[in-house]
Amino acid sequence: MAQPLSIQFLGAAGTVTGSKHLVHFGDKQVLLDCGLFQGLKELRLRNWREPPFAVGDLDAVVLSHAHIDHCGYLPLLAKRGYRGPVYCTPGTADLLHVLLMDAAHLQEEEAEVANRYGYSKHKPALPLYTTKDAEAVLTLVQPRPYDKEFQVSQDIRTILRRTAHILGSASIELQLGSKPLRLIFTGDLGRWHRPILRDPELVTAGDILLTEATYGNRSHPPDPTGTLARIVRESAERGGALVVPAFAVGRTQELLWMLRQLEDAKRVPILPVYVDSPMAINVTEIYMRHPEDHNLDMTALMDAKRCPLCSNSFHIARTRDESKAINALKGPLIIISANGMATGGRVLHHLKLRLPDPRTTVLLPGFQSEGTRGRALEQGSPSVRIHGQDIPVKAKVEKMDGLSAHADREELLRWFSGFRTPPPETFIVHGELDAAQSLAETLKSRFGWTTHVAEDLETRSFEYP
Repeated sequence: MAQPLSIQFLGAAGTVTGSKHLVHFGDKQVLLDCGLFQGLKELRLRNWREPPFAVGDLDAVVLSHAHIDHCGYLPLLAKRGYRGPVYCTPGTADLLHVLLMDAAHLQEEEAEVANRYGYSKHKPALPLYTTKDAEAVLTLVQPRPYDKEFQVSQDIRTILRRTAHILGSASIELQLGSKPLRLIFTGDLGRWHRPILRDPELVTAGDILLTEATYGNRSHPPDPTGTLARIVRESAERGGALVVPAFAVGRTQELLWMLRQLEDAKRVPILPVYVDSPMAINVTEIYMRHPEDHNLDMTALMDAKRCPLCSNSFHIARTRDESKAINALKGPLIIISANGMATGGRVLHHLKLRLPDPRTTVLLPGFQSEGTRGRALEQGSPSVRIHGQDIPVKAKVEKMDGLSAHADREELLRWFSGFRTPPPETFIVHGELDAAQSLAETLKSRFGWTTHVAEDLETRSFEYP
C-alpha cells in the first residue's frame, strides 16, 4: 500500500541558517537537522516562536553535524517536550555536549548583561533557553557510526557518510519503506585534501536529494595560506592585535594548523596566539580524540606525539578572568575567539576594545551571513553595535575566503558526479538566493538534472509506489 511522503522546509531555505527539514512518511515524522536561526533579526525572532510542527509528533531527529545553525534549536525542542532520539555520529555527539552547553551559557549570559545595562526592550530579558534545557536534550543523543545502516523508526532506516565539513559531519540517507525510496540530505559538504579531516564520501544513488548551496556560485582561492601569511606579517609590522572571529568547531582548528605550518616554514614571525574560547579549547581536544575522522597527515603527527593543533607560542583562556587579562596585552599578538560571524561570544569584547585602534587587524576567515556584525565589517561599515553601543571601526578588516569548510562550486559538482544516474528530484537548500539559483542552473546545464530551489516553509509531496 502506498504511503504519503512529504518534505517541509522549515529553515535554511533561501538562507544559510536555521537548517530544519521535516520528512513525513506515512504516520512517521523525522526532522533532518534542528538548527537555530542566526543573522537577520527577522530570522532570529523565529527562534522565539512556536515551531510550525507538533513537537510531540516527531519520531526522531537526525543531525548532519554540530554547527549551531544545524543543531542549536535542540534545547528548545526539549523545552517544548521532545523526548525522542537524536541520532548523529560519535564525533558530533561529543561536540554537542560542548556546543549546546556553551550556547545555553551564552544565552543566559547575554540576558544577564542586557538586564545589568538595561539595553533590552524586554523587562526582564530572558534567555532563549537554559543550561537545564541543553542538559535535557543531551540525554536523548544516540551516536551511530559512519557507513552502518540503523533503524530510525518503523519503515525508516538511515546511513551516515563522511562529508569532511567539520569533525563528525555526515550526509544522511533515509531509506523509506520496503522498496526503498532513498532520500539523501548532504548537510554541509566539505572539501578534499584538507589537512585534518578525511575526504568526503560520495553517494552513488538516490531518489530525492536535498543539497546545500552555500558556495554554489563561486570558487575558493587555491592557496589561502599565502593570504594568511601576508596578513600575519603585516599585522606584526603594525604592532597591533590580529583579532580573528572564528567558529570554535573546524575553523579554529584549521587556523591553528596553518599557523603552525607557517611558523615552522619561517614564513611568519612566531607571535603569541591566544585561543579565547573555552568551547574552542574543548573542541580541539575532541578533534584529537576521533581518529576515525583524521586524514593521514593528522594521524602521522598524532603518532609522533606532537600537538598538531598548537602554534609555537600557544596560550588558552578558559576562564573569564583569563579572557579579561588579554585586554591588557599589547601587540603584536593573535587572538582567536568565537564566534565566526561576531554575533556573540567573547570575541565581541575584543572587538569592542580593539576596533577603534587603527593598529588592529580583524581577519574574517570565511563566509559572513547577511545581518551579522561580520558582514557589516566585511562591507566596510564605519561602526558596529556591540552591547548597546556603536563602536567605531578604525581597524583594518581583512577577508580570507579560502579557509571555508564548505565545498565551493566545483567541489560540490565533484560530489554530485558520484551519482551513477541523476536523482529524479533535487532540492537546493542552505544557500542565499543567488548562490542557490546559480547551482540549480549549473546542475541543469552540466548534468541535466531536475532541480528546484526550496522556498521557506514550502511543503513538497511525492508519490511513493
